[in-house]
Amino acid sequence: GMGNVLPPTKELYILGCLSDQPGGLYGLEMVKASNGKLARGTVYVLLSRLEEKGFVTAKADPHANHPGLPRRQYKLTGLGRRALEAAELMGFSMVKA
Repeated sequence: GMGNVLPPTKELYILGCLSDQPGGLYGLEMVKASNGKLARGTVYVLLSRLEEKGFVTAKADPHANHPGLPRRQYKLTGLGRRALEAAELMGFSMVKA
């Protein structure tokens, strides 16, 4: 089981954003939608942490052929969805602006 280790609030916020967008989201899209809750500099740190835990998957955008890092699109995994549901059961509310 997951024990009682829930992701921190900002990570849960990201999971909540992704649960609303089954097609996936880019990090910058989440930053824009968060109204200041997520910073451009930290969103990728949070996303890679969530990816390590198995809560999200990331795939490079096949259409991104510009130089530099490929843009990665993030999707919620089944485990991530369960973590979000567990948090909601424990009273965490997804604050939507």
